[in-house]
Amino acid sequence: MPQVENRRKRKKILLIGPPNVGKSVIFNKLTGLDAMISNYAGTTIDYKEGYLSDFADYYLIDVPGTYTLDATNEAEKVATDMLEQGADLVIAVLDGKNLESSLYLLLQVLEKKLPTLAVINRIDMLNKKGLEVQEELLASRLGVDVITTVAVEDKGLAELKERIKNLLENDCQQYFAREEITSNWDFAEELTLEILNPVERAAGAEGDRLEKWGNLLAQPWPGIPLAFIILGLIFGIVVGIGMGLRQYILLPFFEGLIFPLIISAVETVIPSGIFRNILIGEYGFLIKGLEWPFALVLPYVISFYTALSLLEDVGYLPRLGVLLDGIFARLGLSGSNIIPLLLGYGCAIPGIAATRAMPTRKERVMVSTMICLAVPCISQTGAMISLLAEESIMVMILVFAVSFLVLVGNALVLNALLPGSKNATVVEIPPLLFSGPQILGRKIWLRVKTYLKSGAVMMIYAIAGAAVLFEVGILEHLGRLLQPVVESWLLLPAEASIPLILGIVRRELAVLPLLEMNLAGFQLFTGALVALFYVPCIAVLAMLAREFNLKLAVKILLFTIVFSFLVGGLAARLGGLLTF
Repeated sequence: MPQVENRRKRKKILLIGPPNVGKSVIFNKLTGLDAMISNYAGTTIDYKEGYLSDFADYYLIDVPGTYTLDATNEAEKVATDMLEQGADLVIAVLDGKNLESSLYLLLQVLEKKLPTLAVINRIDMLNKKGLEVQEELLASRLGVDVITTVAVEDKGLAELKERIKNLLENDCQQYFAREEITSNWDFAEELTLEILNPVERAAGAEGDRLEKWGNLLAQPWPGIPLAFIILGLIFGIVVGIGMGLRQYILLPFFEGLIFPLIISAVETVIPSGIFRNILIGEYGFLIKGLEWPFALVLPYVISFYTALSLLEDVGYLPRLGVLLDGIFARLGLSGSNIIPLLLGYGCAIPGIAATRAMPTRKERVMVSTMICLAVPCISQTGAMISLLAEESIMVMILVFAVSFLVLVGNALVLNALLPGSKNATVVEIPPLLFSGPQILGRKIWLRVKTYLKSGAVMMIYAIAGAAVLFEVGILEHLGRLLQPVVESWLLLPAEASIPLILGIVRRELAVLPLLEMNLAGFQLFTGALVALFYVPCIAVLAMLAREFNLKLAVKILLFTIVFSFLVGGLAARLGGLLTF
């Protein structure tokens, strides 16, 4: 049972609707931005929940976004399960821009025979098309209350709150559908044609320009060249802001203030020896446990999720998916799979989590494996760009070129080997729109908070274990076991074996030490490739085990080890013939 079921004496309200409909905006307005992210028991799906601002006894659940209740993916199954368990009230958020598909979802909700309130959001999108909704007619046809809103502009939200209040005070009993409702697309189409009336267009010059650009961005020309420009700018902003936060704010804060206090306190209380070294030694977890997840990774998490949330908020990501759909189809994927891959460039953990919305396990396994093998996280990417470029522009270009080729090759091989096929996906393209700084900030904070609660905590545990292994000599022993392979096959110096062990904890740690070893150009190229394709960090392996199973996590672990050393050895021999 989900967490909310254990909250005694509190009534439950479900907020349901398709993705990109403004459901989160309505949720934030109703809860006063006071919410938490929970995990639905028995699944890997997260959802938001919080109290209604004016009704402390009522708990509002933001159901995972779903186009239908056909249960074709895990998110839809969770949405269906939540409805099956019942609710005191269901608030169904419909999309004014894509009314017919939203009405079909509403009909499916009404089949559950729960008290339901219909909210048609983004009604301004209909007005811009020269149309308006006959609310009273729809309400009479379906036996439910109907409200129109423009959530990002607060239009209709006061009426929505008042209507919810009236419904709750009357226990919602009279708001069951008056007749048996059957969900089918013909009925949804009939309703759509019946309730829409032509009106004078409300779109001004700005609205027309946004609609025009929204259409252009989803077309090959000029959408594809603009996509390269937009993604290039985003990449530069992510790396620039992340490095700025790290170099000028977080690292000085920790190194100048926090670490000296910790070191002084530990040295005062604990005598020198292994235990002190575990805490504050070369890999002491009281130091690295703060430095790596917060000073090293957090800056890039903030900058990446700021850029990603902005692209998502304005409605650009679905357009990018449409542009790439034809190319991705050749790989056995759909264009929408670009979203988890982009997330993987920030951190593999949210990238893998984003595969939950995919309709088939095959697609989930394919994209997750691609992320683990050939998508460097933002910390590793920043290290390679800023440090490898200083040593050799050619090395940097070749490393990322090989990464791209392996990404494509990996998809082709997995598509041929894994059973199953790609299901057709329906992607509704939202209008170009900015929800405002408050909503954008909330999205960023929720994602950063999720990283802090899961990724950062898991990383701290991993660092603590690594500190113990290092101080008792196990890491050094493992490094000696790798030395023959490192020296004879990879043609790297013996000391390069230790970074490979550390790379299990944080992938970028397999890169940085190599740059201090005065390696030749081909050795730098070899080491960078091995680090790129090397094992996912411990936190990612734990995420794989959680999302799929331990068996798949072990398979990916073994595959990445073998593949990284194989590619590294071949690169060492070919690289020796080239001059970097």
